[in-house]
Amino acid sequence: MIDFIDSFLDRITMYRLVLYFLIALLAIAAVFGAFGVLPYRPVPIIFSSLLLVAASWAANGLFARAFGAEPNSESAYITALILALIITPVAPASAGGIAFLVWAAVLAMASKYLLAVNKKHIFNPAAFAVAVTAFTIGRSATWWVGGNLPMLWFVLAGGLLVTRKIRRFDLVLSFLATGFAVTILTRASFNPADTLREAILHAPFFFFAFIMLTEPLTTPPTRLRRAAYGAFVGALFASGTYIGPIYFTPELALLAGNIFSWLMSPKARHTFTLKERRELGGGIYDFAFAADRPIKFQPGQYMEWTLGHEKNDRRGNRRYFTLASSPTEREVHLGVRFGKSMSSFKRAMLGMPAGGKLAGGQLAGDFTLPRDSGEKLAFVAGGIGITPFRSMAKYLSDSGERRDAVLLYSNRAVSEIAYRDVFDEAEKKSGLKVVYAVTAPEPAAPAESRGRHSESVRHDSGASHDSGMRHGQGGIRYGRIDAKFVAEAIPDYAERTFYVSGSHAMVTGFMKTLAVLGIPKRRIKTDFFPGFA
Repeated sequence: MIDFIDSFLDRITMYRLVLYFLIALLAIAAVFGAFGVLPYRPVPIIFSSLLLVAASWAANGLFARAFGAEPNSESAYITALILALIITPVAPASAGGIAFLVWAAVLAMASKYLLAVNKKHIFNPAAFAVAVTAFTIGRSATWWVGGNLPMLWFVLAGGLLVTRKIRRFDLVLSFLATGFAVTILTRASFNPADTLREAILHAPFFFFAFIMLTEPLTTPPTRLRRAAYGAFVGALFASGTYIGPIYFTPELALLAGNIFSWLMSPKARHTFTLKERRELGGGIYDFAFAADRPIKFQPGQYMEWTLGHEKNDRRGNRRYFTLASSPTEREVHLGVRFGKSMSSFKRAMLGMPAGGKLAGGQLAGDFTLPRDSGEKLAFVAGGIGITPFRSMAKYLSDSGERRDAVLLYSNRAVSEIAYRDVFDEAEKKSGLKVVYAVTAPEPAAPAESRGRHSESVRHDSGASHDSGMRHGQGGIRYGRIDAKFVAEAIPDYAERTFYVSGSHAMVTGFMKTLAVLGIPKRRIKTDFFPGFA
C-alpha cells in the first residue's frame, strides 16, 4: 500500500496535489451540507468558492502585470480555496458577504506583491487576508473546516498525503506536539484527556498544520529551523495569548510565525539568464545561468524554479532542482534529464535560447556536507541524482578541502555518466574516490586479456574498467550497486555515513541494501525535494 501511495505521489506535483485536496474537501462539504450533516448548504459553499477563485485570479493577474511578474494561477486558486474553507460560506444574495469575500481575495493577492522582500512574500496570503479583514471591517475567518467532526477524517487523510509528498512531518509534528501540550497546560483546571479530545475533534489544528503551516515559501529551509518554527507557531496557536486588545487567533499566530521564519532564514527570489546549454549524455543537459545577484548556499541544496511558458500542462510552471554548481563558481548550474515524454515545463526549458530567463527562489535542503570534515562518507547516486554530488565535488576541488569520501555512481551505460570531468578533478585535488557502476552488459574483452580480472583495461571512453572490485582503484565496474558491490568497493563501509540521491525507486531500493549491510538509519541521508513530475 505504501509503495502504491508513493508511486501516486511521484506522479503529481505538490501544488496540484494540494489543489485537488482542497477541491475534494469543498465537494465533500457540499454533499454533507445537502444531507444536513453540516450546517452549510451546498449553494453558499459552491458560490463562495467560485467567487473567491474568480476574484483571486483577477487580482493576481492585475498585480502581476503591475509588478512585471509572471502570474501563477495555480497558487492563486489554492489561496482562494483555502479562504473558502476558513471563511463561513455566504449566499449569493448577501451583498455584505460578497464584498467581504472579494476584499479578502484582493488582500491575499496584494500581500504576495506588496509585502515582499527580494521578490519573495513574507506572509501566508490567506492568513494575512483574514487578519486584515478582522481589523478593517470586523469580519474574519471562522475556520469552519476544522471545527466540524464529519470533515476531520477527510482532512486527516488528505493532509497526511500532502505532508508525505513534501516531507514536512518534522514541521507538522513539532507544531502539533507543542500545540496540544500548551492547550492542556493553559487549561489546567480541566481534565487533560477531555481537553485534548476537544482540541483534536473541534479545533482547526490539523487543517492549519497540513495546509497553512506547510506553505513552502514561508517556511524555513532546514529541518531544525522548521521544528523551531512549528513549535513557535504551535505555542501561539494554542495559548490564547493577548497582547493588549489583540488576541492570537490562528491567522495571527501564523503571521507571527512567518516573521519568525523570515528572521531565521531570509528568503530571496532571483532572476537567472541562460548563458550555455550542453548535453552530457543519456538525455542529461547542463544549464549554466548568470544570476542577477550573488546566492549564498551550501553544496547539495535545492531551489524552486519558475518558467513562464504558454500552454502549461497539468504539472504547472514550477519545478524543484538541485543546484549542481558549487558556491565557488560564478555561474549557477542545473543538471536536468529530459526523456521522450516531457512536461510542458521541460519542453520550454530545453528550447530556451541563450539569454532566456528563469526565476528561482525558496533555497532549502539538508542534504549537505557534515560540519565534521573528518567524518568518513559514502556517496551513492543514480542517474540525475548525481547533481548534489557534482556541487559537493566541485566545492571540495575549489576550496582545497579534503574529505574521506567514496562516490558510487550508477548509470545504464557509460555514455550516460555526467560531470565526469568534475569528479576526475576532485579525485586529484580532494581525495574523493569514484566508482562508476554501469548496469548494461559488460563488453567482451580481447582474447588475450580474458581471465585477468585484476587488471584494468581501456575502453573507447577513456575510462578505466576493473572487474576485480579492488578498493581505491575506482574506474568503471559493471553491475548493480547491491550489498556485494558496496562491500567490495568500500571495505570500510560500516564506518561511513551514506548519502543517497536518485529516483524514489532507486533510493527506496538502496535503503534496503543498506539495511542488509547493517547500516543504521541515523547514518543515512537521502536527497529529497518536494519534486515535480
